[in-house]
Amino acid sequence: MAQKLATTARTGRDNQRYGAQGERLVAGVVPLSNDKTKVLLIQSTRRGGWVLPKGGWETDEGTAQEAACREAWEEAGIVCTVVKDLGTIPEMRAAQELTDKAPKAAYQFYEVRVDREASDWPEKDKRGRQWMTYLQAKQSLQTRPELLEALNRSTIIK
Repeated sequence: MAQKLATTARTGRDNQRYGAQGERLVAGVVPLSNDKTKVLLIQSTRRGGWVLPKGGWETDEGTAQEAACREAWEEAGIVCTVVKDLGTIPEMRAAQELTDKAPKAAYQFYEVRVDREASDWPEKDKRGRQWMTYLQAKQSLQTRPELLEALNRSTIIK
């Protein structure tokens, strides 16, 4: 079944799924180039810098995989296919880094193949995107250990 591509991004947390310990359930992607030498990162809207596409798994989405592919479209403007489940990554931020806007989370990541990069997407005006080598991405993600762990679990050429 083809992925339905929205023209606007979802906002808010009214439909957010939470885990047994009250953690926000987040789904994300590690989008690799076909030759697996690069990963596509996006600009963070809150903290600056670069991050992997990710966001809340919502109650109307049947799977975390579905949520991850939606987030990839909204934030990075990519249509993608999951090729590998990278597993769940627990929260790695220190307690003092957690806020109401950035609560404790559990991250479910997927390695994806990029089938298409659109020139227009829901968050185009909020975020840039950039292909990076493993070393460039590792440097960019060093303050986000959960995202770096997802990258390290992928099959990117290091």
